Amino acid sequence: MRPNAPPAPLSMNQVLVCSALIVTLSMGIRHGFGLWLQPITMDRGWSRETFAFAIAIQNMAWGLAGPLAGMVADRYGAWRVLIVGTLFYAAGLVLMGLATSGLAFTGSAGILIGLAHSGTTYAIVYGVVGRNVAPERRSRAMGLVAAAGSFGQFLMLPVENWLIGGWGWQNALLVLGCLVLAIIPLSFGLKERLAPSTATQQSIGQAVREAFGYASFRWLMAGYFVCGFQVVFIGLHLPSYLKDKGMSPEVATTALALIGLFNVFGTYSAGLLGERIAKTHVLSGIYLLRAVVIVAFLLAPLSAWSVYLFAAAMGLLWLSTVPPTNAVVAQIFGVQYLSMLSGFVFVSHQVGSFLGAWLGGKLFDASGSYDLVWWLAVGLGVFAALVNLPVREQAIVRPARPVQTTLAGT
Repeated sequence: MRPNAPPAPLSMNQVLVCSALIVTLSMGIRHGFGLWLQPITMDRGWSRETFAFAIAIQNMAWGLAGPLAGMVADRYGAWRVLIVGTLFYAAGLVLMGLATSGLAFTGSAGILIGLAHSGTTYAIVYGVVGRNVAPERRSRAMGLVAAAGSFGQFLMLPVENWLIGGWGWQNALLVLGCLVLAIIPLSFGLKERLAPSTATQQSIGQAVREAFGYASFRWLMAGYFVCGFQVVFIGLHLPSYLKDKGMSPEVATTALALIGLFNVFGTYSAGLLGERIAKTHVLSGIYLLRAVVIVAFLLAPLSAWSVYLFAAAMGLLWLSTVPPTNAVVAQIFGVQYLSMLSGFVFVSHQVGSFLGAWLGGKLFDASGSYDLVWWLAVGLGVFAALVNLPVREQAIVRPARPVQTTLAGT
């Protein structure tokens, strides 16, 4: 291989299979945390706000650690970050089951698992996908990986509900702590040979300054804030909302599983659409449709079937923002620092997630109702649809950088 020549890419099939299985486990387990809200708070005698605050901290820790995890993955290899993140994940799940105080629960379910998510989910594997899949197939590939995360939700929610019912909530967490360790052998399938540093490459500081100085990057972050607010509020508080309305836990479990099942199709379809029409238009449409679906759910008479229809419709839109958002980042800025820049966009998502989780519990404890938060989610959906319209997804034009050369005989 010539000096400074780019290394041969990994097999696309290998990258997609390993990335999909990793996200299936990491996101599948994570999407079931709402099933633990009532068993844990009732057993420990905690308020819903205590549980919700820990999950809110989890989302903030995930978001704030994301750029650093992405930076390390881009520089030293995603597989190393995945191994460390997996060990954090397993430890966090075990300690979550052993915590007997709100502070200890926040430390395990909040900080430790939040750090684990920053090293085991989309931003990390998308960096590998972006560098090893051709640009014309990148949106579809990211859609496939996101669909795997949705399938993980569909697959793991019934498993987690069965574990809680049959083994008790504490033992269920111990089992999941062992299961998540399967990510470690899968991470070696993403062990890529990173490109050598050259004079034409950006530094990390240059990449960060360029991104935050670009208006389209900031608009993407604003829209992703809304995504985080909506999905975490619904995923965490929907089971309790339905139980408060007199519905059985099985309705909530089925609803969350349907969200995961239908999002398999939604995320893959979003990836395909991103190859055919402007990705920013795909994003605006998704956010606007979310607002419409929530309004229809709130105004319709509540029944098991209305819940299932809401879950199916919301499932089509659930994580479908992930492939076009990350594909736009790659299209504008390139793939050298894709994990890091996706991590920065994800910070905004997780600020929204923090507020969706925490405000859900806070406002319920204050008013005895989730109504205000539901309507806030509607308004934010309209806002996100609008702010994605001015995003320009064309590659950024950079001034040419001089390359030092050495003349023969000197």
